[in-house]
Amino acid sequence: MGSDKQTTGLLETLRMERVRTIWTHTYPYPHEHSRHAIIAVVVGCLFFISSDNMHTLIEKLDSNVKWWSMYACLLGFFYFFSSPFLGKTIKPSYSNFSRWYIAWIVVATLYHLPSFQSMGVDMRMNLSLFLTICVSSILFLLVFHIIFIGLWYIGLVSRVAGRRPAILTVLQNCAVLSIACCVFYSHCGNLANLRDRSHQRKSALPGLLQLGSASDYPLLSKWVIYGELGCNGSGCAGSSDEISPLYSLWATFIGLYIANYVVERSTGWALTHPLSVEEYEKTKKKQMKPDFLDMVPWYSGTSADLFKTAFDLLVSVTVFVGRFDMRMMQAAMNRSQDGAQQDFLYDHFSDKEELWFDFMADTGDGGNSSYTVARLLAQPSIQVTRDDSVLSLPRGNLLLIGGDLAYPNPSSFTYERRFFCPFEYALQPPPWYKQDHIAVNKPELPDGVTELKQYDGPQCFLIPGNHDWFDGLHTFMRYICHKSWLGGWFMPQKKSYFALQLPKRWWVFGLDLALHNDIDVYQFKFFAELIQEKVGDNDSVLLVTHEPNWLLDWYWNDVSGKNVSHLICDYLKGRCKLRVAGDLHHYMRHSFVPSDGPVHVQHLLVNGCGGAFLHPTHVFSNFKKLYGTSYETKAAYPSLEDSSRIALGNILKFRKKNWQFDIIGGFIYFVLSFSMFPQCKLDHILQDNTFSGHLWSFFGTVWNVFMHVLEHSYVSMAGATLLLILAIAFVPTKVSRKKRAVIGILHVSSHLAAALILMLLLELGIETCIRHKLLATSGYHTLYEWYRYVESEHFPDPTGLRSRIEQWTFGLYPACIKYLMSAFDVPEVMAVSRSNICKNGMESLSRGGAIIYYASVFIYFWVFSTPVVSLVFGSYLYICINWLHMHFDEAFSSLRIANYKALTRFHIKKDGDLEVFTLAVDKVPKEWKVDPHWEAEPKQPQQLSHHRKFPSKWSAAAAQQEPLNTVKIVDHFVVKTNK
Repeated sequence: MGSDKQTTGLLETLRMERVRTIWTHTYPYPHEHSRHAIIAVVVGCLFFISSDNMHTLIEKLDSNVKWWSMYACLLGFFYFFSSPFLGKTIKPSYSNFSRWYIAWIVVATLYHLPSFQSMGVDMRMNLSLFLTICVSSILFLLVFHIIFIGLWYIGLVSRVAGRRPAILTVLQNCAVLSIACCVFYSHCGNLANLRDRSHQRKSALPGLLQLGSASDYPLLSKWVIYGELGCNGSGCAGSSDEISPLYSLWATFIGLYIANYVVERSTGWALTHPLSVEEYEKTKKKQMKPDFLDMVPWYSGTSADLFKTAFDLLVSVTVFVGRFDMRMMQAAMNRSQDGAQQDFLYDHFSDKEELWFDFMADTGDGGNSSYTVARLLAQPSIQVTRDDSVLSLPRGNLLLIGGDLAYPNPSSFTYERRFFCPFEYALQPPPWYKQDHIAVNKPELPDGVTELKQYDGPQCFLIPGNHDWFDGLHTFMRYICHKSWLGGWFMPQKKSYFALQLPKRWWVFGLDLALHNDIDVYQFKFFAELIQEKVGDNDSVLLVTHEPNWLLDWYWNDVSGKNVSHLICDYLKGRCKLRVAGDLHHYMRHSFVPSDGPVHVQHLLVNGCGGAFLHPTHVFSNFKKLYGTSYETKAAYPSLEDSSRIALGNILKFRKKNWQFDIIGGFIYFVLSFSMFPQCKLDHILQDNTFSGHLWSFFGTVWNVFMHVLEHSYVSMAGATLLLILAIAFVPTKVSRKKRAVIGILHVSSHLAAALILMLLLELGIETCIRHKLLATSGYHTLYEWYRYVESEHFPDPTGLRSRIEQWTFGLYPACIKYLMSAFDVPEVMAVSRSNICKNGMESLSRGGAIIYYASVFIYFWVFSTPVVSLVFGSYLYICINWLHMHFDEAFSSLRIANYKALTRFHIKKDGDLEVFTLAVDKVPKEWKVDPHWEAEPKQPQQLSHHRKFPSKWSAAAAQQEPLNTVKIVDHFVVKTNK
């Protein structure tokens, strides 16, 4: 015991926690240092190249303007293709794939262009040597790790060694090791130092890495790579028995990796991690960040959720609409003895003197935006400034959520991760809450509470939106009607629609419009009877629906919600003071213009800023009338000017926000230009002497190719026709058929022209390289054949090591290297196939040869086309939303804007008037940390979270972005009641 105490004191005295923090990575087992190694290798590479070849570069720059221009063009396309992934994390997988994809084709391109050779850098040698060393290193380290894990399994090494190494870490270390060897070879070569120092080379570096002669290691003499003979004169015939310095360097790096790995996985743990495992895990939890999901990528070509959404919508519309309606099932299953109102009507708020309650809608998209709104809703009060005075707005006793609880489709995953998770972080559920619990007899009140009126915590009532109906309301019924807690908000609700009797003769009607955009007859019957039996002549009603049909009907020039209109005009008869809806992800309020006619609804309010992507406001600025009453726009958030300006992001940011659209866009452009590959007659473009002549010939050729597509091609014409049909169908139906056809034709023509221009640019680049004999000179395996020649000349093998390895691996050793190197001969494959087609016709290629040719073309054409297709499509959306006021949903869902979030807070005052505050946050934080106030506040075991002063776990990492500090009032008005 005494020894333990002394050890602990020693660690505290030496402050080993601080040492551990400095020495080690933030994650356990930090045996990889690839990032630092890569930086060191790059700096070293630049130093070696610049020190020896800077003068050569300057002297030959003028004579290589053509090739530097081609470099600039290629690297420009590669940059725009990879720009969305710069600075991204390793997730999602497509981002990581794109990095490797770009690296591959950039190296394959640069290796065939001449400018690096003029600088003294032979890309072929470096590339082939890199691939050989990398593959050998990977195989060697995999064998080592298998042996090491086997030793751990039988108990010969420490328990810490049982953690399996990350494959990515092994690949990174092998890549860094191979790059270092290539840089060394480029600068020093493979000449061995002789034991006779009279023949010592100029560079001292190889001597430092010399392991000596193979004769010094008789057991290893047949397993080493030999260097070239490093002497002059006729007496130096034959190969040296000196071990290659390149092999020495490789062996040194491999040995360091193994030694570091073994020491760290055994004895190194006690030094670098003095904390116990339990203490370390506790510290790590404190440093954790919320695992919020990103905004839904609506234009993703790789998202299974979006395909499921489309399928669910198709099934819901074709199978359930008009055939099966969950709302009718709810009415049929209601077995109340007091009529049909017990499960739909709640009056436990009616006796209060005053009441604060909140409204939000369209949450469950991005975690940052949803949590921002939930954090504001959860606070005991919000401090805001109005007219130079500070107002304190207390938390609502009631929260109304207006549908679309999770995107893109209702499922257990989206409800739990996109909807429940942010709310549970904002206001934690009670200690006894179980995630899988099903509430059978609602309301399931906490212990000590006998009736709903006695519960003093916040409560929540919700209506479903169109996205919640995509699965026939199954998930909504499971997670809302049969659960009791949304975070710390109690949910007594049993059905998908409800009526709330509030103080001072106020009512809330929550309507379920389903996918019909209207209430069903049973729902109509319930509300009609309620109005006749219980709603007084001087009562006031706040009507909550998911869709704001007053705006959507005006926009689409349609009429929907006839049952709702009938209920408002013929039953409520002016008692509907306020209609509130979501669905449109912005805030707008239209108030009636006083007139002599009847006013069925005084205020029309849309607030769908609960967490989903932003919608424009300027598209709906011309709405004027509903039910014969004139209205004017009183508030819009964001402002009409800001909304129009935000739409410009479609041109500038479409691909950055929707890089997964590449899968669709690149394939479309390839189909549009498929029939035009190859272009064999390009002499007239290359032979013009003036720049204007080049341009004139180029665009003349584009026009000829365009006409050829229309007159002779099959695949490209079929693709263009199908794209035209989809483009016309994509135009909103509010536009006349003639305008839809014109817009669709212009849209498709721009895509077709862009695809053909890119095709011609690619063909011109290949033709230029062929004319300068950079491509189509050897065959399909030029890199491998060249390397085998250089290998036999510069890496002697007097003991026959390579032939033995080839025999023992049944030919896999050279075959793997050969076909791996052929991956970097894609331009050569493309050029050789193109030359054969131009000379002998397409019939000269076999079916497999044609597939290889078009696949090699697609590899490069995809990179060129994806930034362009995003630019053209983004420009189309910008023109439509700002000039034609079309595609409001498509043009803003593409931007995936998490900012501009808002909630509406209502206050039924003691005099019966309804005061309305809309609170908004312009910028949503992206980084969060554990709120120190939340962490420091004492927590009782059975304490409900709404009793805490600081109920939310996470606060913004930057104080200037904290929602509680940046929240502001964007609209305020008072609804007078009939006294």
